[in-house]
Amino acid sequence: MHRRTFLSSSAAVTSLALPGWVQAQQASPGIDLANKTVTVGAFTPITGPVPFYTILTHAAEACFKWANETNALNGWKINYVTYDDGYEPARSVAVTRRLVEENKVFALAAPVGTAQSVAVIPYAKEVGLPMIGPIGGATALFAERLVFPLLPDYGWSAASNLDYALNGLNASRVALLWENDELGRSAKRGFDLHMSTLKKEAAESIPFEVRNTDFTPHVRRLANTKAEVVILFGSNANLAAAQKAADRIGFQTKWMAPFFTADPTTRKLAGDLLNGTFFSSWLMPVGADDPDIKAYRDNVAKHFPNDPIGVFGLNGWSNGALFVKGFQMLLASGKPLTRANLVDVMETMSNATVGGARNVTFKAGDHRGARQEGIIQAAPDGSFKLVRDFRPFPADVFDAKIS
Repeated sequence: MHRRTFLSSSAAVTSLALPGWVQAQQASPGIDLANKTVTVGAFTPITGPVPFYTILTHAAEACFKWANETNALNGWKINYVTYDDGYEPARSVAVTRRLVEENKVFALAAPVGTAQSVAVIPYAKEVGLPMIGPIGGATALFAERLVFPLLPDYGWSAASNLDYALNGLNASRVALLWENDELGRSAKRGFDLHMSTLKKEAAESIPFEVRNTDFTPHVRRLANTKAEVVILFGSNANLAAAQKAADRIGFQTKWMAPFFTADPTTRKLAGDLLNGTFFSSWLMPVGADDPDIKAYRDNVAKHFPNDPIGVFGLNGWSNGALFVKGFQMLLASGKPLTRANLVDVMETMSNATVGGARNVTFKAGDHRGARQEGIIQAAPDGSFKLVRDFRPFPADVFDAKIS
């Protein structure tokens, strides 16, 4: 199993040398008071069907290095430990257990994968492990007090896509192509609910497996329905493969996809076929003249110069920044540095700027972090341009009861 770590923490001094209140804090896993170091961890797919997702982990790591280098945590440092899970949920659970039992992590920070993060929830609840910024958008991630998702539920994003397809693109026949796991099922729930609210029906709704590389049968079905817009919820590779299949059989349609596919990684896979594709996005544009966005661009270029600068990386950076923000709040609170207190203070975060996200809010019983999205489009010059300003998610889906 591959492992990445930096800023290794040294052994703590003995409890006899510490005041009583410090001893109580020292007992909290992942907190090294003597060296002012907090250890957090994550699972990431170095191998498997989406190895380029390590861009997310690199960006989160760059964020932690930036926090260490700029003294963002008032003298505290972040030690980040990651292991490969091959993008397999069962391995994600095994990695998390290892991080807890061997590395004594304080929290998970920016772990990668929707189905993977959902699979880890039962074990996290068993040991009281906070999950800060899981990089996934499943409905289940919003229903647990230990979990603080920055990404929107993919159901909300699918509803935003559908709203734009119907009202921005004036389409009457909209189809959904969805990954057959928690990522795609969450998108389908939101898509179906918004369709039902509008008393409309999908032109087609087709599942596919995450490892699928040939989308010809799926695209033939879409072509038969004469879908004017196809909303795809899956990986960068899935979107590129579907567009190539459509090109092969001569099926012309408008494509829409989630924010993380609006990235140079997808363009590398799809080439010019990506031009004109629309994406819902909860993140500010990567090229924005904004100090937080600039910090992402500068530090990823510094620490991981071979990684592309794009929405995909800004996603990883922003989820790392969520832990930085939460730990800043915990330090400022003066409370003992425990997992439970981290959860308590994060539930007081309100309208915060977190990496590329704005107006991030968490409350007790309401862990919906990002609450608005814009629509961006892939341009022929290789850029991604904002074509609809940020606005709240469709209320029927955003306010639906989470089960």
